Amino acid sequence: MKRLLIILHDLSAGGAEKMMARLAGALVEAGNDVTLLMLTGGGVNVALLDPRVKQVALNSPRSASAVPALARFLRHNRFDAQLAALTHVNVVAIAAAALSGTLTRLHVSERNAFSRDKHVNPSLRVRLAYWLAPLLYRLIPNPVICVSRGVARDLVETTIARDRDVTIADNPVLDNDFLQRTPGRPTHPWLLDKRTPVIVAVGRLAAQKGFDTLIEALARLQDRRVRLLIFGEGGLRTELLEQAARLDVAGRVELPGYTPDPMAQIAAADCFVLSSRFEGSPNALVEALSTGTPVVSTRCPYGPQEILEDGAVAPLVPVDDAEALAQAISIEMAQPRMRHYPSRISAAARYMSGRAVQTYLVALLGEQRS
Repeated sequence: MKRLLIILHDLSAGGAEKMMARLAGALVEAGNDVTLLMLTGGGVNVALLDPRVKQVALNSPRSASAVPALARFLRHNRFDAQLAALTHVNVVAIAAAALSGTLTRLHVSERNAFSRDKHVNPSLRVRLAYWLAPLLYRLIPNPVICVSRGVARDLVETTIARDRDVTIADNPVLDNDFLQRTPGRPTHPWLLDKRTPVIVAVGRLAAQKGFDTLIEALARLQDRRVRLLIFGEGGLRTELLEQAARLDVAGRVELPGYTPDPMAQIAAADCFVLSSRFEGSPNALVEALSTGTPVVSTRCPYGPQEILEDGAVAPLVPVDDAEALAQAISIEMAQPRMRHYPSRISAAARYMSGRAVQTYLVALLGEQRS
């Protein structure tokens, strides 16, 4: 049994946080002693943690100020491997590991397209972390774990990181028995009482997710009965609702907020759409495939091309092209629902916890670089 540590800022409602909670459980299931440490603490995804995962919260007011406390924790609690996630947390973890003498055990991970994600948060501290990270990635003894080939390639092509500075591990998105599980009951009235076709999307209400393009695509559909549900929270709620009103589709668009069971909503829908401008490895897309629901995605960097096998599994359309998105949605919804069901399930199966956790164990416990 190996002692493993996962380091996060908290377990809020983001995709990376959700995957780290799932990874912690999968590592426990694989026979390891796992601790999940939060620099700040709390968040809705705490509910996803396997009860066998030990929890530690440093309760720091900010991630950056947690370095001394994290260094003390690492010095007094020796782990076989330490894994940090998200760029600003990676920088904190590298500093703490260097101070505690545990740098050889530390692994950091990138969950998104680095060249795009660094422009999202205007905070000076976050921007400084993105400036420092590539330099640190060249100096640390273990390669950066990336969630897709695209994320790894982006890091190498747009920073000073080298090919030998990166490796890849899959997200543990799905339970091993996902095929045997019956989808949960949807919560929204449009899905409970299906009177018209419904499109579902899931994600933060942020520019990255391209929901403005999706609403415009809805307005271009010839079938004026089609409705759109976007599950998620974020700062663009008001702007998206105002856009829907301008396009005269306000009565066909709702933003119900965060859902703890997105797969239940997607399974009851007629189509799932990923309209993102960039991603790392979109977990919602994998979850959608696992339900068998028809899927349409943008060909955004990075992730959808790998997951959808360059369009062989489901349509890929250009980013920010509302007309192409509308056409792809219309075609998918006009086809028999089960037409490409086997290929969707097969593509999703790559991201079962049992398979994905092995890619992490190789990355965490394999031979270190010389």
